[in-house]
Amino acid sequence: MSTSRPTPMSTPRPTPLSTPGPTPGSTASSAPVSVLGLGMMGSALAAAFLRVGHPVTVWNRSPAKTGPLVAQGARPAATAREAVAESPLVVLCLMTNDNVDELLTTLGPEVAGKTLVNLTNGTPEQARALSARVTGLGARYVDGGIMAVPQMIATPAAYVFYSGDEEAYEIHRPTLAVLGGTRWTGPDAGLAALYDIGLLTGMYGMFSGVMQALALVRTENIGAEEYAELLVPWISAMLGGVPAIARDIDSGRHLTDVSSLAVSQAAFPNFIETFKAQGVSTELFEPLLTLVDRAIDEGHAEDGMSRMVEMLIKR
Repeated sequence: MSTSRPTPMSTPRPTPLSTPGPTPGSTASSAPVSVLGLGMMGSALAAAFLRVGHPVTVWNRSPAKTGPLVAQGARPAATAREAVAESPLVVLCLMTNDNVDELLTTLGPEVAGKTLVNLTNGTPEQARALSARVTGLGARYVDGGIMAVPQMIATPAAYVFYSGDEEAYEIHRPTLAVLGGTRWTGPDAGLAALYDIGLLTGMYGMFSGVMQALALVRTENIGAEEYAELLVPWISAMLGGVPAIARDIDSGRHLTDVSSLAVSQAAFPNFIETFKAQGVSTELFEPLLTLVDRAIDEGHAEDGMSRMVEMLIKR
């Protein structure tokens, strides 16, 4: 993901797959790589490659951003075409996939024979479309989703989802492993983005509840930092129930001995009324009550929260 994103709570890192040996004629730290796009994330990627000895060529629309990396040993490219020509592996980390699409228009057949690893944040459908376009230009395409903020790159806490051309991924995995753990998701180029957005959805959903709770207590001048001492262990304890919910979803059995949707339906109006009385917006929580009401109308009153997943999927 190329754009900066909010710092996530500590997330266990999936065990990365084993890393194969270097490609013939190179070592894991001598393979050249070009990095196109030098925002906060792109600069962190390029710096990580440099630290372990990779010859790195860098390019950015604003040339001034190459300065700090050149000081670390990177070679600046005057044009994107020049950067692509310097390395068999080209890492893209732009603001959006629209920018990637525009860049491909500029590069055209110059990418033939290269492997493009696109670490720009985007959608699964965008990744699939870019894969088809890059393949049509005679290059190989790997999509990626970075599960880290820039400061985490090349630390044990960072890992990256990859999908697309598996052979190209395997060839360049020793180089890509510099950035963090590697997690292959499949030959469908859109899967890395799907995994990425799924985890970010969970993060943003969690933070939405946290912001709502802190807004509520702040209406009575309760210190947010003080309240967080109660909130964090509570949320952590509740997250412990996610594996059981996941098992219920996979099995299609949504019975519960904890709290039914009927109980949630009874409780949610209390949340809404309290928010209104305290002068806090209800717009984050009213859609949840609407969904619970629909589940109960369809006969699922005694089911647990796992039923909500099926309610959310449009058949």
